[in-house]
Amino acid sequence: MTLMNEDRFNRIAALKPATKRADVKPRGYAPATPEGAEDLARLLGATLQKTRHGEHLSVRRWFSDTCPGDVTMPALRLLAPEAPAEAADQKNWLFLDTETTGISGGTGTYAFLIGVAWWDAGGLEVEQFFMRDHSDEHSVLATLKERLAERRILVTFNGKSFDWPLLETRFRMTRSISPKVPRAHLDLLHTSRHLWRPRIGSVRLCELERHVLGRNRGDDIVSDLIPQIYFDYLRGGCAEQLVPVFYHNQMDLVGLAALTGRVFSLLAAPELESKDALEVFGVSRICDRRGESSRARDLYAHAIARVLPKPADGTARAALARLAKREGDFARATSLWMELRGMSREGLEAYVELAKYYEHRARHPERAAELIGEALAELRRSRSIDFVSPARTGRWRTDLDNRLARLRNKCSTSQNEALLEANLTESPGFVTESK
Repeated sequence: MTLMNEDRFNRIAALKPATKRADVKPRGYAPATPEGAEDLARLLGATLQKTRHGEHLSVRRWFSDTCPGDVTMPALRLLAPEAPAEAADQKNWLFLDTETTGISGGTGTYAFLIGVAWWDAGGLEVEQFFMRDHSDEHSVLATLKERLAERRILVTFNGKSFDWPLLETRFRMTRSISPKVPRAHLDLLHTSRHLWRPRIGSVRLCELERHVLGRNRGDDIVSDLIPQIYFDYLRGGCAEQLVPVFYHNQMDLVGLAALTGRVFSLLAAPELESKDALEVFGVSRICDRRGESSRARDLYAHAIARVLPKPADGTARAALARLAKREGDFARATSLWMELRGMSREGLEAYVELAKYYEHRARHPERAAELIGEALAELRRSRSIDFVSPARTGRWRTDLDNRLARLRNKCSTSQNEALLEANLTESPGFVTESK
């Protein structure tokens, strides 16, 4: 066969319809659910929830936890300043927590288990929506949309940064299901950091339950293992391994509901609700950040009087001095700065603040120069400074050296002016005005 004839036959073959591949699925194909889905439903006592978008598993449990007391508006303003008044009504709250296929977010991450909860009938009603496989996602999201419409105040733990953005992405990917945006989103993570990180260190929800609420979950799964357990289930693994994941999600929701009550009671009246100086200190920092200076000042003083650990004590005194200065109470501010002097970040800042006070308000640059000299001596005597990096230490020295040089120059100028005035006064040709 010549090359010309071979090329002609190749072009004819290209015009023939392609042979159907065995692995190409028809339009609208939905894969069969994993073999363990029925076993999982039986183990959990789950029901098959049907929507116009498909099906998914649903689990409901009721917990006898007591609903906390009324939420005051001042406490709500500290937690979420922009929240509407209806956010104070716990009947409008919907607690939410998700278990996902990863923590990176993005379009490739699924929320395969979504848990919601609300106060009802004297306890906490928990409902969980589970994707038996990826084809159940639309049905899960449609049901979640209904719950979000029923209660418009979302309550989460790190939900603003992770859970809700992920769910928004999943809703958007459906191109057909779009929920109403919550009227307010109360995220407890950052408030919890202020209240308990100085004492506990970790602010994971399970740690807060143990150390703040006095609750013990017992045997709980390590959250890092959850995505792999779900992947194993999809590949035909044992469904029983997913049961602890459902329990973990339920405990997260129960813990979140209890923690919410504790947070609001502390924000409302920390002096009465807490015997822990660090908790009072945490509320004072939140008040300070929200611009409630008068209340922050009272709470800082209250926390200091209860005896704070050394690092927190320095931070509280420095903050209290700053507020006193802002309000013109320089006697209180200078007293606190004098107590703070020493080798710490707050101590060095106290030297600088005292120098500013003596230079600009007391009109005593000589004393200001002495204080900066003391700060430099402290800095040079210290062999190691654990509160600032070497680069920051160098900047401290440069700043203090420059400030001291300027103050000495100012003192020298003031002394020369004083000498000149004295010489003029004592000069024979100088005539003073008689009284």
